[in-house]
Amino acid sequence: MKFLTKKNAAFCCAIVFIICQKTYSQEGKVTVDQDVKFEQLLNEKRKINSSITINDRYKIQIFNGDTENSKKTLIDFKKEFKNLDATIVFSTPLYKVWVGNFKTRIEAEKNLQLLKKRYPTAFLIKPNK
Repeated sequence: MKFLTKKNAAFCCAIVFIICQKTYSQEGKVTVDQDVKFEQLLNEKRKINSSITINDRYKIQIFNGDTENSKKTLIDFKKEFKNLDATIVFSTPLYKVWVGNFKTRIEAEKNLQLLKKRYPTAFLIKPNK
């Protein structure tokens, strides 16, 4: 009693092969569901970052170094000088803490003299466009 002839064996193998191919195949389609507010927030952040680093105003750099110390410097600065704005800017490979947004060089130099008492390595900069 032969149940499987060569013809039946080949047919069964072909069916098993087709079923396995269908079972283990993957679809190349990816769907990303993203909240609209996320894209709006990202666009606002881009606007803020571009206005911080690229303008015709003067700034004072009070720190240049690693990320942890730049965060500490920024927090200490904001506690002591509440009337001046400050931010951390990343410029490969270092983090910089920039202070102020001064229209004129005279205004920036006055504030630089005050800041040099607390941050002796501070200096005046005018970021490039």
